[in-house]
Amino acid sequence: MLGFMKARRAFRAEGGARVARLLHHCAKLLTGRGQAVSVSLARDIWTLYAALNRREQVAFFVGLLQEFSPDPKRILAAAERYAAEPSGETLEALNRLVESPRQELLRRLNRAPGGTAAILRLREHLMAAAREDPKLAMVDVDLRHLLTSWFNPGFLQVVRVDWRTPAYLLERIIAHEAVHEIRGWDDLRRRLERDRRCFAFFHPALPDEPLIFVEVALVDEMPSSIASLLDAPPARGDPGRARVAVLYSINNCQPGLRGVSLGNFLVKQVAELLAAELPRLRRICTLSPIPGFSAWLLTHLGTQVGARPQPLSEVLHVVARDLGRDLSRLAPDPSQARERLEPLKRPLLALCATYLLSPAPEGEAVQDPVARFHLNNGARLERINWAADLSRRGLQQSLGMMVNYLYDPRAIEANHDRYLQGRIVASRQVTSLALER
Repeated sequence: MLGFMKARRAFRAEGGARVARLLHHCAKLLTGRGQAVSVSLARDIWTLYAALNRREQVAFFVGLLQEFSPDPKRILAAAERYAAEPSGETLEALNRLVESPRQELLRRLNRAPGGTAAILRLREHLMAAAREDPKLAMVDVDLRHLLTSWFNPGFLQVVRVDWRTPAYLLERIIAHEAVHEIRGWDDLRRRLERDRRCFAFFHPALPDEPLIFVEVALVDEMPSSIASLLDAPPARGDPGRARVAVLYSINNCQPGLRGVSLGNFLVKQVAELLAAELPRLRRICTLSPIPGFSAWLLTHLGTQVGARPQPLSEVLHVVARDLGRDLSRLAPDPSQARERLEPLKRPLLALCATYLLSPAPEGEAVQDPVARFHLNNGARLERINWAADLSRRGLQQSLGMMVNYLYDPRAIEANHDRYLQGRIVASRQVTSLALER
């Protein structure tokens, strides 16, 4: 580990007196003893970190990479000792060396008041820096490993959010709704009526911050448009008689938890809670956006004709001719979009089904991120809905189309296993639309 003087020289180019001091404090925290001293020092470190600008943050992350990584030579030597003499002692020695010193540093930083929230902010900054310097992904491996343990669903609490929930938490729900904007308090109140549900995950270290939440509508049949849910008046009858529960908005509230799986556990727990509360339920489904379709379509509109199978090429030619290769002919006014798109309903539905059933270049079973989420959770791709979201965002993402994923409790595990094998579980209605690809 570099000493304080060497660290100061290494980071002077980045304006690094503050960075060098921060790294020096981190080294002291890692080697120091005593709970009270470590809490005080961790608090000082977070104060120093909060004063860094973005350039200094990157320099600090580089310092974490250079000074707090495990030693490959010592790991290799310990691995060879374990291979020659497998025992609890040699295994423990190997494990001790394999674990990055950064992990223990982060554990000690977590002792400070507000340490967990500060670590989430730090990871958010780190992920942005790692996009420019891929080597920093090594630091993120340690953060993601720890956060996966700290935010294990066994430590989390599912809470139903309703109109009696404290106002400051309701404000967080409004602020974090990223799928379908909540247009003020009246809109929120409608989403919390008797025929609606909202569930959120909370962690003991962040009692005032939801980690993720899902909004649910209780209806009689699987919906085909978001307006039928967001704009519908409250149901007059007994919501306990609803036959379908629709998960229409799932929102991650903490960017620093990206890559830490929470949504799949929340969906499964919500499904169990709904089934227990509402015995008449026959279906649990979603009404989900298709955020990657328009980008995929634009890419294919720009490829050479000979590079595609003939059925796909022919449909793309029709779309390019009638809509434009840059989708520029789509009216900027959403009120005119349905008229503009209606003549292309059949080819666009076929292209959307093709997109949803196509593997991603990086090896995932499907390309669309929302599809990956639900199919990996064990849902079935049930139905593509035309003109389901004619808002500006819906038109930009998917030319107004949305999709229903169906959660059948009896088939969730089998569907999940099929997805892991690279197979997509979809209804015949969807597969019959898809083109050769």
